[in-house]
Amino acid sequence: MVVRAPGTPLALVERPPPDPKHGQVVIDVHACGVCRTDLHVVDGELDEPRLPIIPGHEVGGRVAAAGQGVETLVVGQRVGVPWLGSTCGTCAFCRAGQENLCIRAGFTGYTLDGGYAETMVADARYCFPIEEAFDDAETAPLLCAGLIGYRSLRKAGDPARLGCTGSVQQRTSSPKSPVTRDEPCSRSLDRATVPPKILRDLWAHNGPVIPMPRRPNRSTPPILFAPVGALVPLALRAVKPGGRVVCAGIHMSDIPSFPYQLLWLEREIVSVANLTREDGTAFLPLAAKIPIKTSVTRYDLAKANQALDDLRHGRINGAAVLTM
Repeated sequence: MVVRAPGTPLALVERPPPDPKHGQVVIDVHACGVCRTDLHVVDGELDEPRLPIIPGHEVGGRVAAAGQGVETLVVGQRVGVPWLGSTCGTCAFCRAGQENLCIRAGFTGYTLDGGYAETMVADARYCFPIEEAFDDAETAPLLCAGLIGYRSLRKAGDPARLGCTGSVQQRTSSPKSPVTRDEPCSRSLDRATVPPKILRDLWAHNGPVIPMPRRPNRSTPPILFAPVGALVPLALRAVKPGGRVVCAGIHMSDIPSFPYQLLWLEREIVSVANLTREDGTAFLPLAAKIPIKTSVTRYDLAKANQALDDLRHGRINGAAVLTM
């Protein structure tokens, strides 16, 4: 499924199977998550994608062939392919251990063909071994939402108590649920909305899920997953002195002006850019050990446009995943 031009539906095309170059592997794709970043690519909201491009950066499958120089993976091995698809290894950021900031990085599904396909090639160095305990489709969201969530948590200081912001479309029907619509959190309903069912499920399994209040007690560091700049001043109000607001998305609407008093006392606003291989090697075994359970809605590959549209309009409970 190929993006030919921004703002147009993906096109289903046939291509010959790819051959691996030095250091690459061919992967038989079993599942690929549908991410909001894919929407940004398809809708032309990210600068300079390589077009035409096959999107998808939450890829789960098995190694079908390996090129020369591949020593870490073997044919038949189960692997996942994330957003960060390659780095130069020589720039100042790479040399400093900040490969997520590499100035010549390649990104799966954005500048490198991704996983909305039956077969793909990938740099073997940027493929993560995946535990056999995971289902293919249920693994896919861990390769983006999971990894970025993990990096965001570490950026927030790995606190025991955490605030995660988004918006809800309506008051939930459950009398026990504390979740209500919060106007500052709902200015971009189509891309900042968590379906009420998900909130009720989270409440049932993890305790109350409470939106950022208008007058918070400044006790919990927030992570912003919704790409809505208007949430940043609200989140700053929730941060104690010396605390940090973490913006987890690759794309966000403009942040409105706010009084300096919200930032004073060494509060910080930080973004999370991409991921590192170290994030993957730390998080994925941890996800299996916990274990993290993901909620997914499966679509056939040919229905990728429907999956994107359902995601765009908040019609999915959990993560959309294409299966091959």
